[in-house]
Amino acid sequence: MPLVIVGVLLAILGLVALVPLSIAQRYRMSTTRRRARGWLAAVNAAGFALSIACFLAGAAFTTHWVPDALRYTLAGLAAGCTLGFVGLLLVRWEAAPDGLHYTPNRWLAITVTAVVAIRLLYGWLRAYHAWSAGAGNAWWLTAAGAAGSFAAGALVLGYQFTFWSGLRRRLLTTLRSADRAR
Repeated sequence: MPLVIVGVLLAILGLVALVPLSIAQRYRMSTTRRRARGWLAAVNAAGFALSIACFLAGAAFTTHWVPDALRYTLAGLAAGCTLGFVGLLLVRWEAAPDGLHYTPNRWLAITVTAVVAIRLLYGWLRAYHAWSAGAGNAWWLTAAGAAGSFAAGALVLGYQFTFWSGLRRRLLTTLRSADRAR
């Protein structure tokens, strides 16, 4: 039995150790030049729309235990959608014979990545302090800043949804223009 507990603890520590690596990989992938693909943009936009609906439902449910979770989520979603529009304005678009290519803005990618990383660290720190202070029941969720975590998550969802929807729209506009030119 103690060996199983040690194995589980090592697995958890391994996953925690992979978080910085996954954040760095996410940043690297979000700043590379890519070809715009209509099906991929449509699937991503639909997936993020579904994620937003589920996330809002979860925030509304969580508001019972964590005050202002829904309000923070809506504010984060609005900020994320705004960042998504800014991201679309800052993208470098390149029309090529094989299709439309885009390179996202590095500064915006690092900003969104940093928001997630900082929010994770801050939540862990606050949760640790609440736990070590002996806070019981579920108030540690409030002490850990769960409403702020909802806002950070909604910011990323809003950004990604707006970005992929805008990319799809831009691709369709480019394809229509190319068809008219023929």
